[in-house]
Amino acid sequence: MVREENWEAFIGDTLFFAKVFIVALALIMDYYLALWYIVVFSVIYILTQQPAFQGLGTCSKLTPLQLEALLTEGNTSRFWLVEFGSSYLSACTRSSRCFPELSITYSNKSLSFGIVDLGLFPNAAEKFGIYLGGGMDQLPVYILFENATGIARFPGLDLEAKPSHPAITKRLISRYFELDLRLLEYVNGKW
Repeated sequence: MVREENWEAFIGDTLFFAKVFIVALALIMDYYLALWYIVVFSVIYILTQQPAFQGLGTCSKLTPLQLEALLTEGNTSRFWLVEFGSSYLSACTRSSRCFPELSITYSNKSLSFGIVDLGLFPNAAEKFGIYLGGGMDQLPVYILFENATGIARFPGLDLEAKPSHPAITKRLISRYFELDLRLLEYVNGKW
């Protein structure tokens, strides 16, 4: 098993592997039992999704118009790191914990954090260069704006569709957007 960043993910992976083991055991005993097991847990999985993380953090939940106004007015932070996701996608729900935790560590007068739910505003995705053509499977997308201009984006704009992206972790986002460096520059008074 790959080392997980938090205990919830570790327990979730352990339970998933236990379910696979039970299916394999049920297949050995009786394949009808295995089929019923798969059907019952598929229904449970579909009907009971993990809720999005609602913990502490300094992330602003924004509409696309609010984000555009904040970026163009220029009287707020110099940098905005914005998560574009959807509250009903499991990939966005799994990664919803790391963004508020990053905002607690790195938020300052120069760097602010925002969240835009493209499930509620799918027409706004094109304005920010996010293509939702075949569905929302490329979400979440993180864009770092400097003075209303997107300067970094994760995952990048690839014309080729990739079957999967790396797991979103605090360490991955922090390294990709160089948040440690931006915090040090803020503390040292370079901004």
